[in-house]
Amino acid sequence: MKKSKIYFILSALMITALLLTGCGGGGDEKKQAEGEKAATGGDTIKIGFLGAKTGGHAAYGVETLKGIKMAVEDINTAGGLLGKKIEIVEEDHGSKVSEGTTVTQKLITRDKVVAIIGDPTTGITKAAAPIAQQNKVVLLSAGAVGPGVVEIGDYIYRDVLLNSVGAPAVTKYLNEKLGWKKVVVVTSMNNDFSVGLTDLFKEALIENKMEIVGEQSIQDGDQNFAAQVTAIKDKNADGIIFTGYYTEGALFMKEVRKQGLKSVLVGGDGLMSDVFLKMGAEAVEGSMFFCGFAVDETKSSDKTKKFIEAYKAGNNGVQPDYFSVQGYDAVMLIADAIKAANSDDPEKFRVELAKTKNWEGVSGTITFDESREPIKSPVYLLEVKEGKLAVKDTIEVK
Repeated sequence: MKKSKIYFILSALMITALLLTGCGGGGDEKKQAEGEKAATGGDTIKIGFLGAKTGGHAAYGVETLKGIKMAVEDINTAGGLLGKKIEIVEEDHGSKVSEGTTVTQKLITRDKVVAIIGDPTTGITKAAAPIAQQNKVVLLSAGAVGPGVVEIGDYIYRDVLLNSVGAPAVTKYLNEKLGWKKVVVVTSMNNDFSVGLTDLFKEALIENKMEIVGEQSIQDGDQNFAAQVTAIKDKNADGIIFTGYYTEGALFMKEVRKQGLKSVLVGGDGLMSDVFLKMGAEAVEGSMFFCGFAVDETKSSDKTKKFIEAYKAGNNGVQPDYFSVQGYDAVMLIADAIKAANSDDPEKFRVELAKTKNWEGVSGTITFDESREPIKSPVYLLEVKEGKLAVKDTIEVK
């Protein structure tokens, strides 16, 4: 009896010890897992920024990134998205197409982003989009306005005023409101944005029975435009349609004034930069260009006014531009699509993104049509007055 009793007690003690060891081990593993999760900051939804912080397109990229960061801060302050915080993964492609594709691949394969916002330019967007499409990651450009972007695939979007809307509207305005009949067209031939915008302006000029009395070609990076200006000097044009970017636009107009021409330059939002104003100085006075947003507080919604004040508070009183506003709206569009899908899986939320109708953003109302192109109105026509940008007019688009 004694031996049996002792054996029973020893067996019971061994079983208890084993049970305690098992419970203790499980607890340690759980604590370790929780510790690892805490160490990494918890679950996040990663969105990549594709744009330039340096190089010729830095003005676009930096402003877009400012808007992106403001949107992420607003979302995270309000509790995040699907119980997670949004994390922006930043890279700098230095305004180079080859680096743009490299950055896109890194954001997808290394950083595991669910969406990419960028590039602000048409050329790099079109280079990056096939990579995003192939990997089934949503890419939404907050600046690419040229043709041939969303056609790349059903994961590709943009939230901009299209050149195909802006150029015809402005051409009609020049003809009917300002009485222009003859123009010179200047195109940057190594710039997809410029080439595409020129084609659209030409179509609109023909439709409005306006005459193209001269055409000149330049290249991004050129600094001397004496020959081109000399060639158009005696054309008696009412104005110059310039479809390139701000640096070349400013230098071109300095040569125009140097040679004594009084012609006014008109273009797209590729001219929208402080560089255009500072570099061009008096030479760009009176220049005009169209865009999908401008600060016009007399007509702004409460949401837009709130954004403007927040931007000014964080940027020494400077007002936001087109790119910062579009960057903000890009994040919010993706966030609302993720909410609607109740998933951060790009294959699911891209479907909800395509359904966007009458969406009220900071930049205005956005609807994606059947081909996922944004429908936006009005067109803002800006003019350089006393070294600053002013809203010359708003052109409603039907």
